[in-house]
Amino acid sequence: MSRSRLWLLVWGPTVLGLVVCIYLSFFALDSIRPGPGVRLSLTQIAVHLLPTLVLLVIIALSWRWQLIGGVVFGCLTLAYTFMARSRPSWIPVIAGPLLVVALAYLFAWWRLDDLDADAAPRQA
Repeated sequence: MSRSRLWLLVWGPTVLGLVVCIYLSFFALDSIRPGPGVRLSLTQIAVHLLPTLVLLVIIALSWRWQLIGGVVFGCLTLAYTFMARSRPSWIPVIAGPLLVVALAYLFAWWRLDDLDADAAPRQA
């Protein structure tokens, strides 16, 4: 496998995960309202950024174990789809990017696992 494809397998899901974190962080800006004090606004922003913090931890774990990223992002996709049944228009907006990242991690895990198996020495 070429070096650029290997780089894409390793970095692609991570970069996609970080882009999704930035995307989801923009929804925290919705918590800013005129009127309440600065402390209340900062508290609300911090609460809205907790899911992004969890995703960053998952991305850090997935750097070494891509299967964790694929499974967890996939479970988050299903969980959000189940929770957002009352607002079906929001499902592709939030669950769609999560699903793309899950599939990217699963593909990277599958391909890197195949590369490791091919590189292993054969026993006679």
